[in-house]
Amino acid sequence: MAGTVRNTSPYEMFRTLAATRPPTHRYTPGRDVAEWQAKALPDVLATLGTAPAAVPPQAELIAEWQRGDVLTQRWLLDVSEHLAAYAYVNRPAGLGASETRPALLCWHGHSHGGKEVVMGNDSSPALREADRDTHTSYGRRMAEAGFVTFGIDWMGYGDQDDSAKPHHHDLAGGRDWCNLYYLPTMLGMTPLGINLAHGRSLVDFASALPYVDAGRLGVMGLSGGGTMTLWSALTDERLAAAEIICYSDLFEHFAFRDLNYCGSQITPGLYELVDLPDLQGLLAPRPLLVDIGAFDQCFRLESAMACHSRVADIYRAAGAADRLELDLFPGGHGWSGAKSVDFFSRHLAAPR
Repeated sequence: MAGTVRNTSPYEMFRTLAATRPPTHRYTPGRDVAEWQAKALPDVLATLGTAPAAVPPQAELIAEWQRGDVLTQRWLLDVSEHLAAYAYVNRPAGLGASETRPALLCWHGHSHGGKEVVMGNDSSPALREADRDTHTSYGRRMAEAGFVTFGIDWMGYGDQDDSAKPHHHDLAGGRDWCNLYYLPTMLGMTPLGINLAHGRSLVDFASALPYVDAGRLGVMGLSGGGTMTLWSALTDERLAAAEIICYSDLFEHFAFRDLNYCGSQITPGLYELVDLPDLQGLLAPRPLLVDIGAFDQCFRLESAMACHSRVADIYRAAGAADRLELDLFPGGHGWSGAKSVDFFSRHLAAPR
């Protein structure tokens, strides 16, 4: 037709699709939250695909050392039928023989070294710079504050980086393993679902440690770790409180407009069902602390706050407004730590 503008950009096509096809399970004000959750959550979890079967951990303690007031253990444990993972567990050094503490699963994001910086490894200039840049050593800082903390790597990071020692599978050619590991979707699985299964295996293991109070578990993580925090809490009700750090936005903006995502953080058909505020709102009424950096250039303030406003609507409708907290801090893409200790201390104060 004369005068018709015909688009030849796949990027613009996807943006148009995102703008014109609202999710079917998007929460609408006035709707009963429990009824909405009962319909939306099963469909959302189904997008994760088939999860790896759980296996006994066959846990092996590699070493233990003390630095300052924190004892660190390095473990090797089976996390699925065909994969083992190295894990760090940090705990306060002064615990009594029969004393237990609340514990936090600490997920890393798209950061140098995977779990290493998060759990307190600052043994190289690169690791120290990573911590200075985003203040990501919350796995150690929260142990210094009295919690037990534990973490492993996502596939593609740290000890699960296929191009690093001892694997030497240098097949990626500079591409992002987080995208290459989208391959299991051909097997009916997703990388997100696989990573979550590994996280549940770690929670199983950590819950049985003699110094962990299994009735007081939480989860926290920055950026991609915020993705994992959100989904870990959605798939594991043992995680009684969550802190999502710099992972608040709208899919139409950060994913379709900014291409700020990877294959390991999305699932087939997800945006047909929900937006990111809906995913966070599915946690209600569990306690949730959301960190937003005012100068975050990864998840921009405008859409991050729009996301949080919609989450707040859901928590209010669920009668749980007092269980949603915001740490809006004058910083960039990182962890402020300003409210974390108080938040988890209050909400993990007693066994459930």
